[in-house]
This record gives sequence, structure tokens and C-alpha cells, in this order.
Amino acid sequence: MASRLSTRKMQMRLFTVGVICFVWLLAGCMKGAGGEAVKEVREMKDVNAVSTSKTFTNPIMDNGADPWVTSKDGIYYYTHTTGNSIRIWKSRTLTGLSTAEYKDVWFPPLEGPNTSNIWAPELHYLNGKWYIYYAADNGQNENHRMFVLESETDDPLGAYTDKGMLDTAGKWAIDGTVLHKEDGSLYFIWSGWEGDMNISQHLYIAPMSNPFTISGKRVEISKPTYDWELVGNPTINEGPEVLLHDDQIFVIYSASGSWTDDYCLGMLSTRMSSDVMNPASWTKHAQAVFAKTDQVFGPGHNSFAKSPNGKEDWILYHGAKSQGAGWNRNVRMQPFGWNVDGTPNFGKPIAEGTPIPVPGGE
Repeated sequence: MASRLSTRKMQMRLFTVGVICFVWLLAGCMKGAGGEAVKEVREMKDVNAVSTSKTFTNPIMDNGADPWVTSKDGIYYYTHTTGNSIRIWKSRTLTGLSTAEYKDVWFPPLEGPNTSNIWAPELHYLNGKWYIYYAADNGQNENHRMFVLESETDDPLGAYTDKGMLDTAGKWAIDGTVLHKEDGSLYFIWSGWEGDMNISQHLYIAPMSNPFTISGKRVEISKPTYDWELVGNPTINEGPEVLLHDDQIFVIYSASGSWTDDYCLGMLSTRMSSDVMNPASWTKHAQAVFAKTDQVFGPGHNSFAKSPNGKEDWILYHGAKSQGAGWNRNVRMQPFGWNVDGTPNFGKPIAEGTPIPVPGGE
């Protein structure tokens, strides 16, 4: 009996040693094969399991236009045009925006220059406070101007003080945004009319002495010139949005009529060290960088976000709900990458209903 037990123990030891040797050799072969397979499996396990399998489909908002998103301390804050208020959504995920907590943080006054047509609000955290930039008029489109609100608390869903109208040379102005350079300097970029007639919308930039004061004359940095910018009348460059990458500054803007299927995104670029107030510093890309497909129409007026894990870049934009739908739009998003020259590569708009992996870290 004792002899049989000893023999069985010896067999089990030999079997165990054999398994260990086999696993060791297999792992060595996998690693030596050039694929770093063991490392890749380990890295995959380190990624949140939900994010590797969970997907979403566009749209992320069934209705809406001019989406803007920013983040601070792991929270996303989102807003878009409602027309009669400024509403801020709060979410820990990008895909959760549609069901997120929200609050109308500001309503227009009953009288004055900013009572009506509240368009394209943007929320920015600058110099330790939250600021909301928005376009509004007094009921007459030709009187559209840019306005700014300043937060009274650290909560972007809290109360705001009206800081009044920004000085856009007394001309029609919408879609304002802020360029905050590494040296701390601020610049306001917006879409406006050259004169007092609705002939063409151009992009302008002006310096700011603080987040609510334009401190210099406006300079034109883009106007519609290429065929893909000239669909519709009046001709349009609008919705400028700043995208920073390494030492480059990009302004991604919307071109052609927003009511047309040909609404698309164009791109200006310059270096961080350049004089952004010099029009010659800016280069316009000769082709649209994001345009319609046979399934997606009128993609435009975007904003940018990092995934929760900080490793992915995402573009949020609005598109027409169907061909010929005009201003009947919804909000979509998708990831994008970078070309070898450091320029963004947005690819093509992904059709509604197509599964997209959720942002990394969700």
C-alpha cells in the first residue's frame, strides 16, 4: 500500500513539473514569436472589461445642435443650443450625457439686447472661474452679438453674473470661443459679418485682457473661398473650435450653409509660438476635414473631449437627421486620431446605428 502511494506521489510530482515546464516554454515561445502575446493579454486585462466590450450607437442626443463639452476633475459638462435658455448637463461619461443631470443656469431678460435666439453657448474654465459665452439678439437677427456670464461659485451648475456684451467691433457676431495659449494669453474667436449686411460670415480673432473683455481690434483669419465652403447663400464660415496638439493650434470650423446637406468642417492651423493676430500666421487646409457621406448629412459645429482614461480623442458634432432635413438635427460623437504630421484625422462620419466602442475608461 505504502509503495503504491509513493509511486502515485512521484507521478503527481512529475506531472506538475511537466505542466510548469510546458507553460514556461509556451510563454517563452509566444514572447519570442515577436507578438509580445503575453504582454498584450496582460494589458488587455488591465483595461476596464466593460470598455472592451460595451458599445453605443449615434446619436447620443436625439435632438440638439451646436454641442459643446468640457471636463474638470473627472466630470463632463455639456451644453447645446436650446434657443431660450442656457442648460448645462453633468455626467461622468460621454455616453451618459443624454440621461445626465442637468440644470437651466440662465434665462434671458425680458428686455435688452440679449432677450432672444440664444445660440451656441460654450462653458470655459478660465483663471479659476467658469465662463459661459453665448450669442443672442433682441428679436432681430441683424442684432446678434456675443455675451458672457461669470460663475458666482465653483459649481458650473450654480449661479452666474451677467458680464454683458463683448466688443465685436459693433458687428453681427455668433459662435464665440476662447483660445488660451500656454503663455496665459487669451484670444476670442468668432463668426461675424464684415459689414452690416448678411452677405458672408467670416472668422475673426481679437485679444482679451481677461475672460470678459476684448482688448483690441478684430482681425479676419478666414472667409469662404473654396467650393466646399460656398454652398448656400449667404456663404459661411462659423462655429470655430480650438484644438491644441503638441506645439500646434488648430481651429476647426463649420463651412457652407448649416441648413444644407453640404455643411462640413474645415481647418486652420498655426504654431503655438506664432503671432495669432497676424492673418499670415494661419494656414487653411485646402479640403474639408469632415464632410457628408451617403448616410450622414450636414456634419458640423463640433467640440472635442478626452475619454475618461485620458487616452482617446473624441469629436462631438451635430448632423441632419436625414438627407434634406436642414436644421432638424441631433448630436453624435466618434473617436479620432492623428496623422504623422501632427494634424487631426477625423475620418468619415459614422452612420447612425453602427456600434462604436465606448470611450476608454467608461
